[in-house]
Amino acid sequence: MPDVMKTVLLNPPSFENFDGGASSRWPATREIESYWYPVWLAYPAGLIPGSRLVDASPHKIDWKQTIEICKSYEFLVLYTSTVGFYSDIKLIRKIKEANPGLKIAFVGPHGHIKPEETLNASEDIDFVVRGEFDHSVAEFAHGKPLETIAGACFRKDGKIVMNTPRPQLHTAELDALPFATDAYKRDLQIDRYNVPFLLHPFVSFYTTRGCPAMCTFCMWPQTISGHAWRTRSVDNVVQEVKNTLEYFPQMKEIFFDDDTFNIRRDRAIELSQKFKPLKFQWSCTARCHSKYEELKAMADGGARLFIVGFESGDPQILKNIKKGATIEMAREFMKNCKKVGIKVHGDFIIGLPGETKETINNTIEFAKELDCETIQVSLAHAMPGTELHDQMSKDGFLRVEALADSGGHQLPHIEYPHLSKADMMEGVNRFYDEYYFRPRVAWRIVREALWDSHERKRLYHEATSFLKLRAERWKWVRQGGDIDKTIISVPGASSVSGND
Repeated sequence: MPDVMKTVLLNPPSFENFDGGASSRWPATREIESYWYPVWLAYPAGLIPGSRLVDASPHKIDWKQTIEICKSYEFLVLYTSTVGFYSDIKLIRKIKEANPGLKIAFVGPHGHIKPEETLNASEDIDFVVRGEFDHSVAEFAHGKPLETIAGACFRKDGKIVMNTPRPQLHTAELDALPFATDAYKRDLQIDRYNVPFLLHPFVSFYTTRGCPAMCTFCMWPQTISGHAWRTRSVDNVVQEVKNTLEYFPQMKEIFFDDDTFNIRRDRAIELSQKFKPLKFQWSCTARCHSKYEELKAMADGGARLFIVGFESGDPQILKNIKKGATIEMAREFMKNCKKVGIKVHGDFIIGLPGETKETINNTIEFAKELDCETIQVSLAHAMPGTELHDQMSKDGFLRVEALADSGGHQLPHIEYPHLSKADMMEGVNRFYDEYYFRPRVAWRIVREALWDSHERKRLYHEATSFLKLRAERWKWVRQGGDIDKTIISVPGASSVSGND
């Protein structure tokens, strides 16, 4: 075996416009085409000399091109998701046919939750890594035997062996990792990544791992990253920011894609103070516990927008999902964000435990009161490995196990005796209509694009995609929510195998 195996790290093609890869917390084909960066794969890509990071969906690399690429490699690290898993299994069968000697590792939450089931799904998979996989796959590429690699799960003598878990990385180890943006510069095109509420083009990476919040529906803290909040040093983060500004002069903002950037007040303030002289715009995920002083420091340091999960306007639902935040906290937070000039993209969920038609109405009114710059309204999804999944399964509310349709679009799969799937989808549709079809909100969005032709084109594309989806969803609701068809038609949608 050579000193270092020739390695390709793959965010695989599956459904058209599918964003299910290595930093997508909610794997699905989006209503408006958008992609997050494959951050989790970028770190081992930097640890393995001569490797290549392939992010198929945003770069429009299809399954045939992927197979051709993999012919030149000895080791494939594939990031899989629950939604895309069986498509990925079909893909690696064809890859193995073209390159029989290729070693294949599956990484990501699905394999972490179900390592034995993942291995048993295909003999083409040589091993699965549970938890953080940066060093596990790098050690294999450098020739270390599977038996000695922490976190690895593999077959031996007809049985599945599960090695001891790998300890989580903390500050010193996180600082020692290569920068994700080095792999982006080498292998990715940043203009391929679009998220509607972020400036385009943007670049994203992490400053921390893990999240201490106990939200029952959130996948990553309950699978790969855990609840232990582990930070990179401030100086290490600042150095990557400086590199990013140098690498990508066309970039309009940096997005800090931590599970929650603002967990600790003193760190958020210190980072913001060191960002200030660099004079760049940035956005991040945030919880609504930050007070005025912290928000002012972040705004002064270049903060433009926060993504905040408000989830519901009903106090009991927030308790049911262990949100650790209250309605009053959200109101104060939004008031202070407006004072300091930071925009907020609010996330809301319909169908969480305790939901009724009345609580849906309350959440819509609450969202209007908060008046976030933009919103996202999702159907509750009980992802495998989460407390919500266990609860819904135990209570008998998981009516359909499938998380997505044949095009990778999100399907409503929770249903209550008092609230049907169609009722919840109607709630999502009405939420968007009542929120966005207010004149001042529509004007606020259009105003941003008036003087920028690039933003005008992007807004037009996003608006037409949204309106098409809206029409399909209302049709789905009128038909009772039980029609076996995709929520939004995708011409020629098929899995990567070509054998469906």
